[in-house]
Amino acid sequence: MSKVRLDVIGLSYSQNNQNGTYALVLAESGGTRRLPIIIGGYEAQAIAIALEKMEPTRPLTHDLFKDFADRFSIALNEVFIHHLSEGVFYAKLICQFETTTQEIDARTSDAIALAVRFLCPIYTTETILLKAGIVFEEKQNDDSDSDTQDSHQTETKEPSLQNKSTEELTDLLKEALDEEQYETASRIRDILNQRKKS
Repeated sequence: MSKVRLDVIGLSYSQNNQNGTYALVLAESGGTRRLPIIIGGYEAQAIAIALEKMEPTRPLTHDLFKDFADRFSIALNEVFIHHLSEGVFYAKLICQFETTTQEIDARTSDAIALAVRFLCPIYTTETILLKAGIVFEEKQNDDSDSDTQDSHQTETKEPSLQNKSTEELTDLLKEALDEEQYETASRIRDILNQRKKS
């Protein structure tokens, strides 16, 4: 079975969604296909914290798992999204301890949250990409296009934050991290990052 490597390219929140779910968007490495996976708010937060390299005041569950694995020299070699049934994706953690390799069943959202912490590759099958993948066509030949879209989404969600100075946002970011409001911290970090690129 041939595997297709995926990269995490972002999280998208639907304001009209009453369930507080997010779309985790994975991209085919070197390709034009995207694989959106619907995940819960907690899992989205766990992934966003790792992507943004935030430092929680206390370790979250996925951080604890990584610390545990590191202490006992267990490596996470890869995450494999191997099955799709009735809209549900199934994933495996491919772990190694000394010379032994084990496959551990995991929810896809948890597997991705761990992959971004272990910096390990994520794979899926060609069959899953054919079933659930979306072909992404760039309308502009502009590297900042996705950043602009992210900025617009952030601006729509948090118009009051856009009006604050960089110094005020930095203070709010620190406060959000201290109070473990990681979703807010992630939005503030997005705005600050966008301002640095401007």
